[in-house]
Amino acid sequence: MLILVVGPSGAGKDTLLDAARARLEGDARFRFARRVITRPVQPGGEQHEAVSHEEFAARRFVLQWNAHGVSYGIPDDVDRDLETGRAVVASVSRTVITDAAERYRPVRVIEVTAPPEVLAERLAARGRESTDDIAQRLARTVPLPGTVSIETVMNDASREEGAARFLAALSRAVQAAPR
Repeated sequence: MLILVVGPSGAGKDTLLDAARARLEGDARFRFARRVITRPVQPGGEQHEAVSHEEFAARRFVLQWNAHGVSYGIPDDVDRDLETGRAVVASVSRTVITDAAERYRPVRVIEVTAPPEVLAERLAARGRESTDDIAQRLARTVPLPGTVSIETVMNDASREEGAARFLAALSRAVQAAPR
């Protein structure tokens, strides 16, 4: 099963994914896909595989998208894990959900979100964007397709509470998978 993690910038997706990865380390049922991104790794940020635009263009991905001048991809080696019955957990753009659902069965979506004021505070703390850029990110909406199972995880409390909510959502997604 493919489990897609989506949500607005600042929702805490990476924090929750890191907590889940640490908690589920050694659990052969799960693989957490490492994204390939045309952006350098930044201290405290996502530990992705940083590549140039040329390197990105030469790679093969099962899902890829562009946002804010940056290219993102999920490597094609996740197909092997899916074929063996593992649950592959991948942080992706909401714009690729429909493509993923057409290519893979089953697909589950976990939408991580937080109230707008929390998102704004978290984005400002990153120091990567201006106040206007943050406002534009918060105003951006991408509708989620109604053709896939979507569970929302509200990440507006402590890291521990957010991680517990996220792990529970992962567990429900795996339990709902057809056998």
